[in-house]
Amino acid sequence: MSEFRLLHTMLRVLDLEKSLDFYTRLLGMKLLRRNDFEGGRFTLAFVGYGEESDTAVLELTHNWDQKEPYEIGTAYGHIALGVPDIYATCESFAADGVKIPRPPGPMKHGSTVIAFIEDPDGYKVELIERK
Repeated sequence: MSEFRLLHTMLRVLDLEKSLDFYTRLLGMKLLRRNDFEGGRFTLAFVGYGEESDTAVLELTHNWDQKEPYEIGTAYGHIALGVPDIYATCESFAADGVKIPRPPGPMKHGSTVIAFIEDPDGYKVELIERK
């Protein structure tokens, strides 16, 4: 199975431009590619920290006719990102209006410093301090 590789995780998003702003401007990912599928009335946008040939990325799927927010469900957990200074990072996100349901602090039963933020659709993103 060593030839297997994680390629991407797909999230359905209600407002593509708002989501692209969140993942690129706020989280520092690059927009790698974006394709509109006129016949299917949807857009796929791939974002990440590296090229798809080397790293796993996020696929943001925008269905043009979706009017209501998606239900995230109880099986979905979160995306995790390593950040250098979690306290300063969260201060910056708060200044940009990002929801921070779990402010930075040590993880329960451990010493790793984590926080949780939410993207525009309510998907949880865990921040893990990496020094």
